[in-house]
Parts: sequence; C-alpha cells; structure tokens
Amino acid sequence: MRGDSPLSVGERELIAAYVSSLNSTRYCAAAHGATAAHRLDGDFDLVEAVQTDLATAPVSDLMRALLEIAGKVAESGLSVTEQDIAAARALGADDDTIHDTVLIASAFCMYNRYVDGLAAITPDDPAVYRMIGAHLSDNGYLPGPGE
Repeated sequence: MRGDSPLSVGERELIAAYVSSLNSTRYCAAAHGATAAHRLDGDFDLVEAVQTDLATAPVSDLMRALLEIAGKVAESGLSVTEQDIAAARALGADDDTIHDTVLIASAFCMYNRYVDGLAAITPDDPAVYRMIGAHLSDNGYLPGPGE
C-alpha cells in the first residue's frame, strides 16, 4: 500500500475502502476509508460517496473504471472482463495501474475475510476510525516502537 505504484496512496486506500464496503467489513471500510480521506485532502465526503454509490461519486472516469474493476474482483476475479480492462486502458490505465488495482482488491478480499472470521472488535465511534486513518496516513503500516 506504500510501495512504488502509479496510484497515489489515497487512491490505493480508496480501492481498499471500496472493496471492504462491498464485502460489508465495517472495520476495514471505515479504517481504510478514513485513511483514504486523510490522503485525499481530508475529503471524507468523497470516500462516503464512493462507498454509497460509485456511479454518482465525484471521481475521475479513470478512477471510476478502476473501482469498477476492483468491485468485480470482490465478486470474483472471473467477473472482470476484457471490456473492463479495455475501458480502463482507454482512460489512461497502464499495466501497472491495472495490476495494482486488482492486487489491492484481491488482498482486501482476503483481509476482510480474515478480520470478519476472527470476529475482530469493530468500534461504533467514527472518531476511532478517523484516529486510525490519521495514524495510517501519517505512519503507514510499519509497527510502532516495541511492537
């Protein structure tokens, strides 16, 4: 989520949050949604719009095409069609962009199942997720001292 990619950190986190919302994994959808918002100039409304209705969310055509691919990966990798890839390419996506989108979507399908399968604690307070998002935005995924 923080290595080299044609996608910004905010875009990668938005893909993770979108897939997590489709998978109904509240913890990941909220935590990665907040991280995306912090990395996208504090635009929590944008993240909510994507998670609520991608068709009307105020994202670029390219980001919408990538999120549509990610959403299909959440259903099944076999749901992604040649037309989906061609549409993303026509809007400027290269192999690395498509690869990273599919990788993030697939990884978060696994992470979502892991979190849900462990019955992880899922706070109800949105402020908790804003704190988690701020921490992930500022520090990435490296463990803190003593962890």
